[in-house]
Amino acid sequence: MDWKIELLAVPVSDLDRSKAFYESIGFVTDHDQTVNDDLRFIQLTPPGSQCSIALDKNLGTKMAPGSLDGIQAVVEDADAALRQLTERGVEARGVEEYPWGRFVFFTDPDGNGWALQELPAWTDVQPS
Repeated sequence: MDWKIELLAVPVSDLDRSKAFYESIGFVTDHDQTVNDDLRFIQLTPPGSQCSIALDKNLGTKMAPGSLDGIQAVVEDADAALRQLTERGVEARGVEEYPWGRFVFFTDPDGNGWALQELPAWTDVQPS
């Protein structure tokens, strides 16, 4: 049986600000539905991803805005990802080099932490 991760809740304090931020870095808004006065469901998907995020304000999780850290996505080119983020006004840290890949780190307006990883050529990684 396959287990496919398709949606991650990202805890935020301001839905409109967060939606604008993620759209500015290339995410596509799949759904933006007001369910009632207390609940609005916004789902966005990064380019090329099969997993989306849901901006979480009153969705039912107990995470505080900005408490999610370690969201990771894979990119083809860490240098290009860093350029794209900085050109769009995002304060990104990187490119950091490790044997398991090259990384760019950034946070959303609430402080949720993201890592973009350029995978190494696996034949170049030697066991220690």
